[in-house]
Amino acid sequence: MPMKSSSTILLTLLLAFNTLAEDWPAWRGPRNDGSSTEKNAPVKWSATENVLWKTALPGGGHASPIVWGNRVFTVAAVKETEGRDLICLDRTSGNILWQRTVVKSPLERKHRENSHASSTPATDGALVYVSFLDVQEMVVAAYDFAGKQKWLVRPGQFKSVHGFCSSPTIWGDKLIVNGDHDGDSYLVALDKHTGKTLWKIPRANKTRSYCAPIIRQLSGRTQMILSGDKSIASYDPDTGKTHWYIKGPTEQFVASLVYNAKADLLFMSGGFPQHHLLGLRHDGKGDLGNIMHVQETDLPQVAWHHTRPSMVSYVPSPISEGDHFLVVSDTGHANCFLAKTGEPLWQEKLGAHHASPVAVGGLVYFISDAGVTTIVKPGAKFELVSKNELGEGVYSSPAISNGQIFIRADQHLYCISNKVAGN
Repeated sequence: MPMKSSSTILLTLLLAFNTLAEDWPAWRGPRNDGSSTEKNAPVKWSATENVLWKTALPGGGHASPIVWGNRVFTVAAVKETEGRDLICLDRTSGNILWQRTVVKSPLERKHRENSHASSTPATDGALVYVSFLDVQEMVVAAYDFAGKQKWLVRPGQFKSVHGFCSSPTIWGDKLIVNGDHDGDSYLVALDKHTGKTLWKIPRANKTRSYCAPIIRQLSGRTQMILSGDKSIASYDPDTGKTHWYIKGPTEQFVASLVYNAKADLLFMSGGFPQHHLLGLRHDGKGDLGNIMHVQETDLPQVAWHHTRPSMVSYVPSPISEGDHFLVVSDTGHANCFLAKTGEPLWQEKLGAHHASPVAVGGLVYFISDAGVTTIVKPGAKFELVSKNELGEGVYSSPAISNGQIFIRADQHLYCISNKVAGN
């Protein structure tokens, strides 16, 4: 049997490595649900241990970082200039390569827990897409990796006493943005190459929400599902046509939905003023009824339903992992359920949370407002893997790519890695 050359072996190893590594191109990653297929993410760090680099950011914001190849992108609101900026960093060193002001605008009124740069960018590897608020207009723009602006459009108004957050979602040649606000709400799809509006549909209830959709092939059709505007709804992302619509269960939403393939259910957590946690079927058509302000329902679309506030998140999006579904309330109660039945398995107090959890290697990572990451193994009982204190507050959800975790804290962006010199 002929021996393989060293170059062939190296190529084979690189190809195998690349099948395990993922970019993190958008809000909640490559599937928009906080899940990572990688196996080698760090489980232990501190403010100094396993920190590959730590970079001071030139402004504030709660948007998550995104990662593509050797580039990391995030956004910031710079108080001194009133600029809303897109920032590109070198993945290896953490050095800021360029910073571009997308729009200059007076800092809008916002909720005390929001920021002036809360919308996570998205990238397809060619362009980076961002959204901000300019007084009462949504601004969406695209930049190439060299920092050159390719287009900028204003797809509609946005008014909310709580401020702005609308993370764009890429679908094929479209960039989809949620325009739910306290006015003529809408969902809009833009041509990602030009910014031209491809479709724009009204929302019925003219109520603010901050939810990014998820897009899945379910019940034999492509479904774009999101909560918000006093509803849960599914649309065709290619046309904007409604598949199904549920009124309720509450008024305002921030958390995105997730899907669990083993249970074949969607999970929704929200919101304000009532608290609801739902396991949802996805095979409906048309208007499926009204569960507004109702705690229990026999609606066929609802597989299970919880209303205890400590079991429900308003801001942090939930996570699906294997046979389990997990959610952390804003007050910091982490909960684990059986995904199929909604049976509560355990609840653990972790401290106040606004960041959404991520799942990697069969583990779930919760990051508190105080910057403490609690890593757990989902199961019948609470199983703590580690607690990691960063020493700086965190409101942003982490990104995972190529064995590294990127955490945007109050003042710095951190790259956490097992491969730090001296380890």
